[in-house]
Amino acid sequence: MARERAVLVLNAGSSSLKYAIYNFLKEGTIKRTVQGLVEQIGTSRSSISHHSLTGAPIPGADAAGSVKLATELADHKVALQKATEYMHHEANLHIAGVGHRVVHGGESLTASTLIDKRVKGLIQEHSALAPLHNPPNLVGIEVAEQLFPVPQVAVFDTSFHSTMPEEAYTYGLPFSLYKELGIRRYGFHGTSYLYLTRETARLLNKPPEKLNAIMFHIGAGASVAAIKGGESVDTSMGVTPLEGLVMATRCGDVDPSLVKILKDHKGLSPDDVDTLMNKKSGLLGLTGTSDMRTVVERAAAGDAQAGLGLKVWVHRARKYLGAYLVHLRGDVDAIVFSAGIGERSVVVRQMICEGLERFGIEIDNAKNEDVKKKGGDISKDGSRIKVLVVPTDEELCIAQETIRVIDTVG
Repeated sequence: MARERAVLVLNAGSSSLKYAIYNFLKEGTIKRTVQGLVEQIGTSRSSISHHSLTGAPIPGADAAGSVKLATELADHKVALQKATEYMHHEANLHIAGVGHRVVHGGESLTASTLIDKRVKGLIQEHSALAPLHNPPNLVGIEVAEQLFPVPQVAVFDTSFHSTMPEEAYTYGLPFSLYKELGIRRYGFHGTSYLYLTRETARLLNKPPEKLNAIMFHIGAGASVAAIKGGESVDTSMGVTPLEGLVMATRCGDVDPSLVKILKDHKGLSPDDVDTLMNKKSGLLGLTGTSDMRTVVERAAAGDAQAGLGLKVWVHRARKYLGAYLVHLRGDVDAIVFSAGIGERSVVVRQMICEGLERFGIEIDNAKNEDVKKKGGDISKDGSRIKVLVVPTDEELCIAQETIRVIDTVG
């Protein structure tokens, strides 16, 4: 690179704004220099937490370069303006582009792309598939366009899974619903899977296009993906992030007839059922808490309900693991664990891999206990399939994609 460039990464929610700055240095390294979060935008309880990783002299910051300010921020524009005030204290800051996390790209936006009027129109069009996410993502784009007159790039959660074959993404519904409404399986956490695919290939010293793996992105939101030749061939989430694994508050796979049963016997409307399945189910509904750490601790202490919730969660994860072993015909280089639970829960990793030696999956309990923040190989020496803990970094991936798109279009 001829000069150092920085990318601002934005993730706009309905009442929040998460941001980070990555510097692309001349020698080819990438360094995160800023991270921040604005919460409760549009309320009297709004606040901003900003952290400089360079030690920039920010008014009101503590010795670690962090500042937290409770202040009323009326909308996303005001929030980003406030964050920008802090960013401008960074030395030699040159924002070359802004990368936006966008949840749903549908079938028309299947790769990271430069944002223009057409792209914004398609993001709006796909809001029907992600009504809670795409509209605030679009607000973030429009605000950033006003404040930063540089290339804006959209990076989609769904795009990584656009390589799924028809038989993997098509539902057993009347085909007309797919043609008319785009009802099919899309998958999510794609930015994480893109990062994990590249990083796992690097760790195994393989070209990404030669990598076959089963990857668990398991945090509050949880999914699993089958990767063949570096591409997604199946994933557990569907037309929305509700399908698939049991999650913190989402139920994952259930019989669709429950919608009618709950209407008939509990008087719940479709909207009520949607709220129940997305916000009141999963670990929360089974155990009373959405925190896997608490569930594991209570289960170890003999709490039967927590023990059941944990077993239900693991049972569903192993069900998908078995299916994807079949999809990949047993030709798997690695099982990868990532995100909050995947990176931190010794117990969950051990339970998912327990008793799978005949399938070539052998976990070393001592390594599993000792794996640190940077992750590592937790499989036994000689295990045919590696078992890896690989910390994900979706923001870094968005920054990398942003620079790649900018450089590609010239």
